[in-house]
Amino acid sequence: MSASSPRTMPPPLPVAAGIRDSFGRGLALVGQDNMRRTVLRESDVPGGANIGLIDMVVRYSLDAGYHVVVEGILYYLDIPIEETVARHASKADPDYLAQVTERELRAWYRERDLLPDGVETVIGADSTLADRVERIMCDTGLAGLAGRVD
Repeated sequence: MSASSPRTMPPPLPVAAGIRDSFGRGLALVGQDNMRRTVLRESDVPGGANIGLIDMVVRYSLDAGYHVVVEGILYYLDIPIEETVARHASKADPDYLAQVTERELRAWYRERDLLPDGVETVIGADSTLADRVERIMCDTGLAGLAGRVD
């Protein structure tokens, strides 16, 4: 551990947490922002080290028999910056709020910042959390699978 103060890890995004709650045990959540910003403290750059780390964690989880959801990849929640700021301000972790400020959110925010070639599914801001979870569960086939019994 370095001499600097440890960064607080943000909780899973509500959609990812909803998917895990809906699926049950046997679903690994891999937070790509957590891996990049918290674990590696890396900027968002093409070819960054986070890509390999995410790949290793995902493959390890799959090899161990888990289904995997990588937060923030392949589904794009299309919400405006003001809604993003409001959602961020409602987070319960004061350390995380102090570390990721509104100013930083505004600097990072890119409207319709989609991956090339249309590989992401865009989900509108008017959808409810339950709608988002159900859509992703159905699109990915998780809705038809049973969770693990440990």
